[in-house]
Amino acid sequence: MRASLRTAIVLALAIGLVALFLHNVDLWRVVGEIAGARPEWLAVSLATMVANLAIRALRWQVLLEPMGGTTFGRAFRATAVGFAASSVLPARAGEFIRPYFLARQTRDASAEGLSATGAFATIVLERLLDVVTVLCLLASYVFVFGRDLAAANPAMFAVVKWAGASAGAVAVAALVVLFLLAGDPARLGRAVGRLEQILPSSVAAVVARVAERFARGLGVIRRPDPLLLALAWSIPLWLSIAAGIWAMAMAFRLAVPFTGSFVLIAMLVLGVIVPTPGAVGGFHEAFRIGATVFFGAPEATAVGAAILLHLFSIGPSLLLGIVFAAQEGLNFTGMRRLAEQAEQGQA
Repeated sequence: MRASLRTAIVLALAIGLVALFLHNVDLWRVVGEIAGARPEWLAVSLATMVANLAIRALRWQVLLEPMGGTTFGRAFRATAVGFAASSVLPARAGEFIRPYFLARQTRDASAEGLSATGAFATIVLERLLDVVTVLCLLASYVFVFGRDLAAANPAMFAVVKWAGASAGAVAVAALVVLFLLAGDPARLGRAVGRLEQILPSSVAAVVARVAERFARGLGVIRRPDPLLLALAWSIPLWLSIAAGIWAMAMAFRLAVPFTGSFVLIAMLVLGVIVPTPGAVGGFHEAFRIGATVFFGAPEATAVGAAILLHLFSIGPSLLLGIVFAAQEGLNFTGMRRLAEQAEQGQA
């Protein structure tokens, strides 16, 4: 798909979702709700956003260890740049930029460096760990903490349970496939190299080399200790995210218990699937629906909370990412070009 057409589609999606989010909402009342938010809880929410960025970098370090590893500083810088790129570029471009930015840093530090393709494989694994952790939190809410709420709104609760079960099945299947791919990277490369029977030998060799590097990046999935450690880091990561959501709810005086943030997380995960820059629109509408349907929040209050929560979610990574990218000589145009090159490389 041509870049201009894709950009037009993404912008149309963003505009449509924002229009839906603000439909029939009293904007002056929203401004009043934001002005009346409790600053101490806003500070807590903002602090958790910085904390979960650091935890993501620590977890990524663990996943990269079988490939030779990297320092926390480099992982943190690449993570911030990646999330900053996803905040301003469509189609979650930061997921492609992160491994390339990290590989660029490691090449500057050593002759060999990390493989960008292998590092990209660890990001795929990261997303699966995120899905597993979010589903565990959602299951704890559905089957333990949220039984009263299930009785109050059985239809919506059934939708959430169905979505969670479907995502769980997909995550398990994907983990099995990745486990098999990681079994023998060299063998996978040789097998893919047989494409030279139907493709030019030079193209087949490139595809085989990329497939082998991708499989090597999945090496952690065959090693129980680092994989379990990465999964262990996923728990405080998502509890930190839950704490940030709950603190925002407290700032706006919403009747959301801490465990109630688990179902809001699930709603937000669904909302950010829409590939708009910074998840604009999808994030906001998902939070609004979750807060109003499950916890009876007034529309204006839910809208105000969604706006600030989104700003807090992207603000720290955006500011840090811009600084780190500038230190590497990358501006917005450079990040966009890097994203396009990275996406073409992974394709």
